[in-house]
Amino acid sequence: MINLLLIIFIVSLFVCVTAIRLKTFIKAIAFQGLLLFGIFFLRLNEINTVNLVLLLLETLIFKAILIPYFLHYLIKRNKITRETEPYVSNFASLFIITFVVMTTFFLANTLKGGVFENIYFVIASITIFTGLYLIISRRKIITHVMGFIILENGVVILSLAVGVQMPMLVNLGILLDIFVTVLVLGIFAIKIGDFFKEAEVDHLNRLKD
Repeated sequence: MINLLLIIFIVSLFVCVTAIRLKTFIKAIAFQGLLLFGIFFLRLNEINTVNLVLLLLETLIFKAILIPYFLHYLIKRNKITRETEPYVSNFASLFIITFVVMTTFFLANTLKGGVFENIYFVIASITIFTGLYLIISRRKIITHVMGFIILENGVVILSLAVGVQMPMLVNLGILLDIFVTVLVLGIFAIKIGDFFKEAEVDHLNRLKD
């Protein structure tokens, strides 16, 4: 069941890479929050009530509901156009991510234990690369924020590979993820939007000390 959720998570990454509308992008991020909750719930052994509540708040509430709502707020507040406006075509992006997925699975299969023993490391690596790719291949700052959120999702998945027996360690990692995403990136996106309504990366060249 966990492997199925991880495969669906990879599919959501393809949706993010090929999304033309920001609304589709945000829905994919919200869906990833739901998948993370299911993966964590099934993966963590001997989870107690406290950890379950924290897990519910951190993944289902924040990642699946509050963060997507906040992104919608940023788009409306700053009157950002609804296109993702990539530097690279969607077909080329799809090809690149497909190549990365296939290469990562191939390399994992050559390691001791095979793909299924290293599945969390594989999915985390693909997710982190996809987040980085979205950051460098999109014009708008709001899509850079979304790319960073996806990158953070990869870091959270990576924590499962080392923190399966320590749920509180995973919880602390997710809390740090939420802090960085909502506080730092939120303030950054709002302030930039006050000056540049379209909030494109190219406009940052006009900023001075």
